[in-house]
Amino acid sequence: MMSFFYQYPFLIGIVSCLLAFAGMPLVLRIAKQKHLVVRPNKRMSHTGEIPNIGGIDICFSFMLTYLVFEFNGIQESQFLLIGVFAIMTVGLVDDILILSPTAKLLGETLAGTALVGFADIRLTHLHGIFGITEIGLIPSYLISLLALLAIINAINLIDGVDGLASGLGMLYCSFFAVYFYLVGETDWAILAICLIGSLAVYFCYNVFGSTRKIFMGDSGSLLLGYMLAAFVFKFCELNAYAQVPAGLQISAAPAVAIAVLAVPLFDMLRVSLTRIKHCQSPFHADKNHIHHLLLRTGLTHFQTTCVLLAVSVITIGIGILGRNWNFWLLTATIFFVCSVFVIIVWRIIDRKNAQY
Repeated sequence: MMSFFYQYPFLIGIVSCLLAFAGMPLVLRIAKQKHLVVRPNKRMSHTGEIPNIGGIDICFSFMLTYLVFEFNGIQESQFLLIGVFAIMTVGLVDDILILSPTAKLLGETLAGTALVGFADIRLTHLHGIFGITEIGLIPSYLISLLALLAIINAINLIDGVDGLASGLGMLYCSFFAVYFYLVGETDWAILAICLIGSLAVYFCYNVFGSTRKIFMGDSGSLLLGYMLAAFVFKFCELNAYAQVPAGLQISAAPAVAIAVLAVPLFDMLRVSLTRIKHCQSPFHADKNHIHHLLLRTGLTHFQTTCVLLAVSVITIGIGILGRNWNFWLLTATIFFVCSVFVIIVWRIIDRKNAQY
């Protein structure tokens, strides 16, 4: 039976989807009973009290599915899964108590040590960036933790309209699942597929749910960012040491990873620099994110999500086409495309404002 699923790994995503579907009503009931909801505020465009612990359903359906199909490899993945549970817990505590940025960052760092330090899933090679190839243990830990925190918080910050974080998450996981499957890393492909199935159910509730709408909360967005960081690390490491078939070798793997995650990474960089320019903390909350700008053009939440998914498909396509370019050339190309997109959005906003 298991061999059949391994032959058609996408079916494992269906199992994850079914488990998430079975668990979501329970999560909704608990959220309403315990008042684990988001109330309307000036940064929200929703009305009413909406449960914000969808990340719990994502986490447990994802982990349970993976444990069922990868039980024999649990010893190798135990610290990764411990880290997943830890980062979900940090997010859940933030959803309930609202942690300070410093406390939240500390929690993310501690959870990250399970991935980088104990699971030993980290960056050990810089692919010739700045002329550097292999790096020592301490630099490896520091660079990996910084990259992990950047990806986690980029995903966390992009989670601002219905379906956006989960839609992007499914797209990104699909890219890594296909690549891992093609290069023979079936265990990692299954890990990504399990997460896709869990995210798919949440996406439906979040986008199409009316009376049963739910948000993933930080418990979901931090978990998603954590897993994407793990996929990026594995992707880069496979290509650093020629552990993949020659035809699938990617010399600019770090730049391709940036291309895949371009929308949240570029948005985080742009917003942070804007805040610093205005003498504000990079952690200062505002409505200057790309999804907020698209809403100001008159798009709906779903239309905004579709636009940003389309932009992501374009940057991923550029990443695939330029997979063997120079790192800086590919990164600059992605930066240019994202910059042009933001400029176009601002032009549309300015034109709309001029009409009133």
